[in-house]
Amino acid sequence: MQANPVLSDGAENAWREQRSLKAARRAPAASAGILMYRRLGPRLEVLLVHPGGPYWRRKDEGAWSIPKGEMDGEEDAMAVARREFAEETGVVLDQPLNALGEIRQRAGKRVIAFTVEGDLDVHAIRSNTFEIEWPPRSGKMQAFPEIDRAEWFDLAAARAKILEGQRPLLDRLAELVGPSGRSP
Repeated sequence: MQANPVLSDGAENAWREQRSLKAARRAPAASAGILMYRRLGPRLEVLLVHPGGPYWRRKDEGAWSIPKGEMDGEEDAMAVARREFAEETGVVLDQPLNALGEIRQRAGKRVIAFTVEGDLDVHAIRSNTFEIEWPPRSGKMQAFPEIDRAEWFDLAAARAKILEGQRPLLDRLAELVGPSGRSP
């Protein structure tokens, strides 16, 4: 990019910084997460989490997600996925992860996903919390769990429960391990 001859050096730098900030605000957010799966005989099941808080309380079909969270800047996607899985479930994963690739959700948010075979007790999960003003304009801050529950679903049920934009991850998992959980 050529310098603007009308602007002084200081103004030119400020102008470039402003353009950079505008571009960063327009860039879709990126998240990283983990789709855990387990094999129960011939069945393949996946772990999905339901978002906590008052906005999601009565939503079910199409509201569930893989455990995931936002990446800051140039963070390593696999490290973020591990951190977010631990924050949302209370379970630290140390086994190797397999890449499922990147998807884009409806609002343009990028999700970089990984998968791992494992098992966990969904009744023992411990999620971190967030605070929001609730009820709105009440002046009262309330804490809510980032996820309020987790469940294991077979692939057919998971397709109905998971956010529409994350459904391709289920297809990619089935391609990777086979729809019955058997490696091809």
